[in-house]
Amino acid sequence: MTMPRVLAIMGSGETAPTMVSTHRSLVARLGKPVRATVIDTPYGFQENSGELAERAVAYFRKSVNIDISVAGLLRLGGDGADPVAVERGLRLVNDSAYVFAGPGSPTYALRQWRDTPLREMLEAKLRDGGIVTFASAAALTLGSHTVPVYEIYKVGEEPRWEAGLDLLGSLGINAAVIPHFDNAEGGNHDTRFCYLGETRLVRLESELPDGHYVLGIDEHTGLVIDLDSGEASVVGNGAVTLRVRGKSSVFPTGSVIPLDTLRTAGTGGVPAGAVSPASDRPAAGSGADAGTNDREPADGLAGRSAVHSAAFRAALSSRDAEGAVRAALALEQSIVDEADDQETLTRARAELRAMISALGDAAVGGVQDRREVVGPYVEAMLAVRATVRAEKRYDLSDVIRDAFDALGVEVRDTPSGAEWGLRD
Repeated sequence: MTMPRVLAIMGSGETAPTMVSTHRSLVARLGKPVRATVIDTPYGFQENSGELAERAVAYFRKSVNIDISVAGLLRLGGDGADPVAVERGLRLVNDSAYVFAGPGSPTYALRQWRDTPLREMLEAKLRDGGIVTFASAAALTLGSHTVPVYEIYKVGEEPRWEAGLDLLGSLGINAAVIPHFDNAEGGNHDTRFCYLGETRLVRLESELPDGHYVLGIDEHTGLVIDLDSGEASVVGNGAVTLRVRGKSSVFPTGSVIPLDTLRTAGTGGVPAGAVSPASDRPAAGSGADAGTNDREPADGLAGRSAVHSAAFRAALSSRDAEGAVRAALALEQSIVDEADDQETLTRARAELRAMISALGDAAVGGVQDRREVVGPYVEAMLAVRATVRAEKRYDLSDVIRDAFDALGVEVRDTPSGAEWGLRD
């Protein structure tokens, strides 16, 4: 199954009922089971970061009907960073088909992501297949420039831009993303445009390079950019605004914007009324960008890295420890033999580090299926539990259930009997 290439940008409400249908429609395009990861970096500095991650996991499980892993990338550099945890988190992101990030501080996230392979991983998903959903603070990082919101609105620092992740730039879109575009929390003072207000936004607009513009996303609203169809759909409650030096083109929910419009908006390419309903648009794959989805691996080290990485993942999936080690060693040899430029070498080394991290996890947990190891013991205890339940000794039944829960074994009672599974 060829995975879709989608970048979804949400202005807010990313874990609210408003965006449930959007998340569901996105994950429905992926094969099951969906491998999904939440990048927790943007709120990694907060004392309640663990609670925020748990809320995201609960939201996706209850409302979107998928299990989502937490990357555990609170810190990626400096004294507080654990290199083993960082590599494990980066590997989770790399191996996921659906990647989500949301609230927090854009500048903190960007500092942590600097000099790591994260941007390249996200770019690869949009090039080769995958869905990236960034909302709120994470959305602020996507453009060429980002707004240091906390520093300006809370601390009172002078309005300024900081360098963004510029994932949009890899798509040919020269824009600064501003979520919470229609915010009205200020009441009697202007908190539109992610708490900047009109005066500060005008000042910042004048400092953008020629050809760049502001991409505004209202609260509880999203822009779903489908790179295969060459179109972007506005979803949710509000609108998306393309603003160039104070002049705005507004696209309400239900609009479909050609990808070329997003690419040329900064140079005067936003035609008035460039809105059309989705039903009038050509099918996916027939748009202007349909022919750009070239997913053949590159030659040289980049190509061999892709081959060895695929072999490594296949070996781990089939629980072939020797095959996984062989693939890792083959990549290491390719790095020695074929490093042709620093950028390619850096990517290959990052892939090798991810392999080493995965082998470390395999060494701890084993490559054998955990169900095969614990299954006989679980089944034996379930038989005991069934006996005591039949004797109406529910106190003993609860003791067994609680023991299972403490060991990470989830037991579900069904009309046909007890079913069990292992928590991740």
